[in-house]
Amino acid sequence: MSRAASILWLRRDLRRGDLPALGRAAEAADGGSVLVLFVLDPALWKGAGPVRRAWLAATLEAAREAYDGRLCLRVGDPAKVVPSVVEEVGAGSVHVSRETTPAGVRRDSAVAASLAEAGVDWVETGTPYAVGPGSITNGSGDPYKVFTPFSRAWRDHGWPAPATEPSGVTFARVASDDDGWKTLREARKADGLPDLPDAGEEAALSRWREFLDDALTAYKGDRDRADRPGTSRLSPYLKIGAVHPRTLLAELDGRTGQGAQTFETELCWREFYADVLWHNPRSSWHDLRPALSGITYEDNEDLVEAWKGGRTGYPVVDAAMRQLLTEGWMHNRMRMVTASFLTKDLHVWWPVGARHFLDHLLDGDIASNNHGWQWVAGTGTDASPYFRVFNPITQGQRFDPQGDYVRRYVPELAHIPGKAVHEPWKHDEGYDHDYPERIVDHAEERREALRRYEAARGSQSSGSSGSGSS
Repeated sequence: MSRAASILWLRRDLRRGDLPALGRAAEAADGGSVLVLFVLDPALWKGAGPVRRAWLAATLEAAREAYDGRLCLRVGDPAKVVPSVVEEVGAGSVHVSRETTPAGVRRDSAVAASLAEAGVDWVETGTPYAVGPGSITNGSGDPYKVFTPFSRAWRDHGWPAPATEPSGVTFARVASDDDGWKTLREARKADGLPDLPDAGEEAALSRWREFLDDALTAYKGDRDRADRPGTSRLSPYLKIGAVHPRTLLAELDGRTGQGAQTFETELCWREFYADVLWHNPRSSWHDLRPALSGITYEDNEDLVEAWKGGRTGYPVVDAAMRQLLTEGWMHNRMRMVTASFLTKDLHVWWPVGARHFLDHLLDGDIASNNHGWQWVAGTGTDASPYFRVFNPITQGQRFDPQGDYVRRYVPELAHIPGKAVHEPWKHDEGYDHDYPERIVDHAEERREALRRYEAARGSQSSGSSGSGSS
């Protein structure tokens, strides 16, 4: 039987560098070996869409290589598997990065309680964030509810330097479950998968350096342009922990310019939403702002399916939804546009869209995704966004001015030149290639959305509905 002095249980930290929990596990081993463990939970595996399963599979295979082939993969309920592995290898401690999502906290509490009964130490070191959720509060000791003051406090709080990898650590070789790696291989071969980016820590760092060299300087202006490769594309790696935000922030330190500042702010948004979820666990699937919980919603399956399939008749919405299906990713500006269309043009409750995104996004993170949806829907952290209704025509004209993004994903409109592609109904040949007509009239639905929000707010909304479309 293989023995291990300590266990490093990986979850959202599938890397070897800048991993404080690895250092603590090596320290606890005190010259003995460390078992690197991943538990494939059937409940979570089944709940993830094919895209996220394939991305996890690819990242785990890369992590196994990073750990010299000594990543032990077990399948089952972690509350049973982890104590069983501890007993099997004789480990005295289990080391993890602290989890902060509601499901992760419940799981870890159960595992920690079971280990405590057996006299095994449970050690949490670090989190998937530069500043752990719950660490920042205002002067009254309460959590921040609005992003801007949180971002100031986040910067003032600061974060530690990247963790140094321990030297001389020995990784235990312990057999995986027979069907574990087979399950992952099958996931990578599932039908209908998009082309995945290269997976793993090395690929994440390579992508980061490419972004630093080629796109950071222009990031502030280019990040909203759907037709340009102006974003980092690091969100899938951050979601799964192939790279830590602390690593990125350390390399931004000392860089001047609006691009670096803006990218740091975008990382802060991720940390803000994680903090909001930590303090408000129900907000993962329920309205954060109960004042708007009385909004009436529609349940029109045909309209929702048209939105999911990129057949709404609004070119930039359709291009974005098709990008999601073909790449497992969507440009951030387009996430807001498509979310606004579902919630305010089709009057559908935001969890319907949030679930669809989680089913298809490589970077499907419950805190960022679901609170981003609430921000657009008007039930989340922004002070008063209920009257903000994104105009899918002007958004396309502004952030895809020559129509290149639309033509890339909507081939039915490839024959329409320039910005005219955003209004095919004005082009003589706009519907010659089976492109659908608009399923709703945006101007009418905008008025209806504002009416519904005003009705939900009652007297609180007096005078605030005068803002226009974005």
